[in-house]
Amino acid sequence: MKLSQFKFNLPESLIAHTPSDQRDEARLMVLHRDSGKIEHKVFKDVLDYFDDQDVMILNNTKVFPARMYGNKEKTGATIEVFLLRELNKELRLWDVLVDPARKIRVGNKLYFGDDDLLIAEVVDNTTSRGRTIRFLFDGTDEEFRRNVEILGETPLPKYIKRKATSEDKERYQTIYAKHEGAVAAPTAGLHFSRELMKRLELKGVEFAEVTLHVGLGTFRPVEVEDLTKHKMDSEQIIIEEKQANIVNRAIERKKRVCAVGTTSMRAIESAVSASKSLKPINDWTSKFIFPPYDFSIANCMITNFHTPESTLLMMIAAFGGYENVMNAYEIAIKEKYRFYSYGDAMLII
Repeated sequence: MKLSQFKFNLPESLIAHTPSDQRDEARLMVLHRDSGKIEHKVFKDVLDYFDDQDVMILNNTKVFPARMYGNKEKTGATIEVFLLRELNKELRLWDVLVDPARKIRVGNKLYFGDDDLLIAEVVDNTTSRGRTIRFLFDGTDEEFRRNVEILGETPLPKYIKRKATSEDKERYQTIYAKHEGAVAAPTAGLHFSRELMKRLELKGVEFAEVTLHVGLGTFRPVEVEDLTKHKMDSEQIIIEEKQANIVNRAIERKKRVCAVGTTSMRAIESAVSASKSLKPINDWTSKFIFPPYDFSIANCMITNFHTPESTLLMMIAAFGGYENVMNAYEIAIKEKYRFYSYGDAMLII
């Protein structure tokens, strides 16, 4: 398929800049893959579509406060530093993006916080905006991370044109987040409240947790018309044997296996055994899913509404059927569903 087949006009007014009042009260569109039928619900109605021994696969990655602001030595210029990933814990080496990048060269030092709580030195240029920096910090790892927590902001996407607040610190995080390492939230999971998860448990629904540390590459624009030429950035995935067994039992019982979010789907589709079951894994994935694609593990999924021409939309089209999904998006725009990270949800069954 071609990039241009995933283009659509999205009114600016439908981009969600704040979360819904309650996690589980966002709107929910239900798309039936076999017929293309569409239902309009509220997210907590997801309860009606699942039963005893069905499984929901959750990405338990945790967003860390990746956006920091420092001052360049001598000039004092304010520099945004976006922490992407830790390259070496002992040396405190990090892969980062800097803005404005033209001012930051190898050897420059950056000072963070009123009392220079952290100091970093630029040690390498990686891309036009990318740098490798080394934090000059002698304390424990726990102390270092506490300082990052103090200095860092919740890394809201750039299209949300406001400062992150204390509410964002809670709401731009799933309630089941455990393992720190993501620079963006697995947003389909943001709709789950503790009460809704309890009600699903009481109904007999099981949860299997996987970890995919979401990087900015997930949202990198596709710049080639021929989708086979697009390369995804690598993201770390971890699936433990116990969690894989929960999923495989549901597959054997022919129950509903639901991937909550595109990141969960990428994780499980990167860990398919020769017998089409889910296998334990601790690795990196650069898997790019677009139509046509034969899914091996999940038979339903929950997702948000995504950007035109994004790899996320392409995965949804592969799972729900291209015509079904593009029609659903047309209806979502007419019905004024909210789009992107803080937006509404879609259940594809």
